[in-house]
Amino acid sequence: MNALTIVLGLGNPGETYRATRHNLGFRTLDRLASRTGTRLEAQGELRPDAWWAQTRIGEGAVVLAKPRTYMNRSGRAAAALCRTFFATPADLVVVHDDADLALGRVRVRRGGATGGHNGLRSLIDVLGSAEFVRVRLGVRGAERDGVDLAQYVLEPFDPEETAAAHALVEVGAEAVESLLVVGLDATMNRFNGRNVAAGTDPERHD
Repeated sequence: MNALTIVLGLGNPGETYRATRHNLGFRTLDRLASRTGTRLEAQGELRPDAWWAQTRIGEGAVVLAKPRTYMNRSGRAAAALCRTFFATPADLVVVHDDADLALGRVRVRRGGATGGHNGLRSLIDVLGSAEFVRVRLGVRGAERDGVDLAQYVLEPFDPEETAAAHALVEVGAEAVESLLVVGLDATMNRFNGRNVAAGTDPERHD
């Protein structure tokens, strides 16, 4: 990655969506900001597009950001951030929920398809590239089968899933920090087999 990395957490703005499965990316960025002693704010020329802050993690400069747009227009914020900080898609780390990945699982990778995720689709359409790093946070619980994807991700976690959701936010923040300190390969080796809900490696859905 470049000397500066942009970490973008996906979600929908507004209190209505705050506790939904689709907003794990937002929650993880808030946690990262807390861990680094910063606060994401709408400021400067990026005010219409993102809440953001610049900080350091490890030895590198990092921009932490959340789009101020709705999920299906996340690419607008990503493009504005890349223009402002002279970054490319390869300098981008995107944190997002994944309804194809079992609840509690984390998977880190570079590139890939959208998996029906409107935020990823917007990023790829606007940036013209899928070669950004993703930190995927699994939200596929028992209720996923037979439920429309859009409905499922816009619902809050079931009460019995709440602890796993909190743990995902924490481990998602740890995975981002690991990426920035030790790199992609070491982070994949450390995190891709973990399941914070079960403590085991259950059947994969990805």
